[in-house]
Amino acid sequence: MNKKRISVVSLDARAGKSYGREVKSLFGDYAEISVYNVQDGSAMGVLPRADLFVVSTDAYGSAEEVARHVPMDCQTMAVEVSFRWSELRKLKELPAGSKVLFVNMTQTMAREAITQLNQFGINHIHLIPFYPGAVLEEDVHMAVTPDEMRYVPEEIETRINLGQRPCTSGMMIEIALRLELEFLLETKPFQEYFRSIATNNYSFDQMFAKSIRLESQFHILMEILEEGVIGVNERGEIFACSHHAEEITRVSGPLIMGKRCEKVFPYLDFSKCLREKSRTKVQMKKINGVNVSVEIVPVLRQDACVGAFAILQRYHDMEVRQDELRKQLQHKGHYAKYNFDDIVGTSRAILHAKEILKRMAASESPVLLIGETGTGKELFAHALHQASRRKKEPFVAINVAAFPENLLESELFGYEEGAFTGARKGGRPGLLEAAHKGTLFLDEVEGMSPMLQVKLLRVLQERELMRVGGSRVISIDVRIVAATNESLEQKVDEGSFRRDLYYRLNTLPIMIPPLCRRDDDLFLLIDHFKDELGGQFALTEPIRDFLKNYSWPGNIRELRNVVEYFIYTGHRQITMEDLPPTVWNHRQPKLRPVMAPLSPVSPCPPAGHEQEEPGPYGSPGGRPRTDTFWFVLGELYAASEEGSFVGREKLLSKARESHIPTSQQEIRAILTEMSEQGLARVSRGRGGSRLTLEGRGLWESRRDGWK
Repeated sequence: MNKKRISVVSLDARAGKSYGREVKSLFGDYAEISVYNVQDGSAMGVLPRADLFVVSTDAYGSAEEVARHVPMDCQTMAVEVSFRWSELRKLKELPAGSKVLFVNMTQTMAREAITQLNQFGINHIHLIPFYPGAVLEEDVHMAVTPDEMRYVPEEIETRINLGQRPCTSGMMIEIALRLELEFLLETKPFQEYFRSIATNNYSFDQMFAKSIRLESQFHILMEILEEGVIGVNERGEIFACSHHAEEITRVSGPLIMGKRCEKVFPYLDFSKCLREKSRTKVQMKKINGVNVSVEIVPVLRQDACVGAFAILQRYHDMEVRQDELRKQLQHKGHYAKYNFDDIVGTSRAILHAKEILKRMAASESPVLLIGETGTGKELFAHALHQASRRKKEPFVAINVAAFPENLLESELFGYEEGAFTGARKGGRPGLLEAAHKGTLFLDEVEGMSPMLQVKLLRVLQERELMRVGGSRVISIDVRIVAATNESLEQKVDEGSFRRDLYYRLNTLPIMIPPLCRRDDDLFLLIDHFKDELGGQFALTEPIRDFLKNYSWPGNIRELRNVVEYFIYTGHRQITMEDLPPTVWNHRQPKLRPVMAPLSPVSPCPPAGHEQEEPGPYGSPGGRPRTDTFWFVLGELYAASEEGSFVGREKLLSKARESHIPTSQQEIRAILTEMSEQGLARVSRGRGGSRLTLEGRGLWESRRDGWK
């Protein structure tokens, strides 16, 4: 910054030097100070140009005379003087009613000083103006003077020298404002000077102090904001540049102060903002090789644009900040509570499901959990997240079927302020944003409306979303884990579920086995819930047999309810009479229909029928039949009843509708086995297969055995 030039002009040389010293003490680092006075002739003639002339009122006789000595177009202001508080305290100590001479160079100067002292509260003594040529009163024995001891009469006994009168704080503020050095007003030398100089401008002092506080708060705010801030005045001149803005733009704040914004920041369109009095749209600009979000906001006062601010934020910083905020949501319930060790069971079915899910956890693809109500699909979703690379990130769960469509949309995607009646001020991020970098679990996903299916598909495909009522695209990174207890394939065929979304969600499908297929896990789970609920009871043999053969349509959830019911019976030995009414009404084991297209898993036969003993139509060597074998046999039987054939593709489709885990290779192998055993006639290609009499007999034998 180039130094300013300040010229101080006075009548008296000693006064001029005093004024010059004070001005230099406050502005010397930023301005060159020159002192001129009339007495020695240095103030005569046309003076050298300066940025500001500070002229004492007694230096020249009139404004016309000032114009003869000060160059045209140069700023001019008057010297204003006051007293120091320390000197006023001395006068306060003088005896009340005392007659005191006030000695100065001229009568005018003496009277002006006495008037000012009266305004400062020096009214307890009688001040008499005295100057060269004045007549001394006989009964006056005391005098005070502003460093004009040479004019004090010799006969005066008590003399008090107040020293040269200092410049007022208002004069120093005026200099700072005229030279655009107002930042100096907050420095320690200025603050100390202001405190030492007497003033009776209470209102001005209050306003100035308030202004200083506001400016200090502004600078503090500038530095604590995460964004970079650059401010310009109505002329487009830079007056503010925060530390973050300096880092982003790689400029030095002090070096650009007062410069035109377009010369320093040609990529910031301040002129358009000032001209149109409206904020510019947020834009992404490349600044020093870094993507930076830029927005310019006007400052309006009574419809006049008095300046503008540019808000800068590095795109990377925005993402980091959003990640930090999203992570804080983990402390508000968005975290996984269970892992695979919390899944109780040692059955082959449950161990197989856990093993597959652990391998799926290493993937980033969507997972579809298929299982009946109450099988613990959400528990598996928690465990899947805990075993994944996202385990330290949020886990957010929502039951899709529990929300109406319009509310579900705002819950999932969030909304902007004013998006709808009752929308929270400032808007709100949705659960998809809350799950950023983590996992979102969508339970009962089949209940999602077609419109929301389209929006969810975009999230899966593009990894971005738009809030309700918003126009800003938000990038997110979320792994979707969905769950269903219905046949999504059938819903696709019916047209209520989008085929493209189905294939997105069905990337990694997994069957969660029902309780009836988990062997002796039943009693492990009973002991687990009994310990969890703090119960004490034992099962009698009849009740154990009943529970083992019961079909458990409500699965694990129903079992827990039954255990809690047993606890509240108050009986230590649980008998058949202690069964809950809902179970007692189904006390005879019930079969689930074999041909159940909406059943999410393969049907559970009565206990003891999972593996058939070899009978007249048994497999060679007594090898047990699989669930898939009996499913295929049942489908072929149903087709033979209708007099039709069934191909491999249709059998595979039927299996998927019933959520039976199988493959085309397994079905081909089963049909080959049936053909070799004379149970079915299998045609090559797409001709289809049909049961023989032996095959029909085997199915009818199994069916009769269940009855």
